[in-house]
Amino acid sequence: MGTLKKYNGRLFTTEVLMVLVGLLFLVPFYFLFVNSVKPFGDIMTNSASWPAVFKWENYSKAWELTRFPQAFSNSFGITVVSVVLMALFAAMGAYWMVRSDTKFNKMLFFLFVAAMVVPFQSIMIPLLKVINVLGVNNSRTGLILTYLGLGAPMSIFLFHGFVKAIPLEIEEAATVDGCNPYGVFFRIVLPMLRPMLMTVIVLNTLWVWNDYLLPSLILQKPDMRTIPLATFAFFGQYTKQWDIALPALVLGIAPVIIFFLMLQRYIVEGIAAGSVKG
Repeated sequence: MGTLKKYNGRLFTTEVLMVLVGLLFLVPFYFLFVNSVKPFGDIMTNSASWPAVFKWENYSKAWELTRFPQAFSNSFGITVVSVVLMALFAAMGAYWMVRSDTKFNKMLFFLFVAAMVVPFQSIMIPLLKVINVLGVNNSRTGLILTYLGLGAPMSIFLFHGFVKAIPLEIEEAATVDGCNPYGVFFRIVLPMLRPMLMTVIVLNTLWVWNDYLLPSLILQKPDMRTIPLATFAFFGQYTKQWDIALPALVLGIAPVIIFFLMLQRYIVEGIAAGSVKG
């Protein structure tokens, strides 16, 4: 009985600490939102107070000045195409490396894993030269191809351990029933990869949507700007107009926060399942 009480006390303390830490992480979002609906003078005098009057027209101004619909469509298109291709090719690559258990594939998987520890800054200049040589600079295609290359190592690593846990007998039975290799993968293997597939999609979506560095290096035309680029350009032009800049930030992070809240459980499920199966 004493042990149970001690355990419950520790559990309660842990939960209280987790709640406090969670509230601490929410503080920046509080400041961001409450100041996004304040007049400029109130932001500068008392940024922590609750707004006396909600100035929602700040959002309409930010919407117009950042050309938000165009930036949103750019971010949405680039993110969807990049993430879908990344998830599909990584799943196929991991499946091939696991099922074709050769020395070459083992070395190839090792190279993918090793690439995860290479800082992007160390390959940034050579990468830009390659993009210029291929003639895909200042284009969405060049940016998407770059995301595919940079996102492949982590995605393949996550899929690899999950594929190893799929019994080979299931695929053999499908082959006996008349499935070709593509049918085995898309009808049998890919549905079984669903937990890890959702994890890869969520993680890569958060990365691509919020990324600033790659689009700033590849996309130079104003009409190709993603949301991070549009927000940064807005800050550069209106440095002191916080009543307009903060709503622009809220508009930029709102879609990805909603997406994450809707699919966050898949991250935990996928990683937990992969760690057990791998």
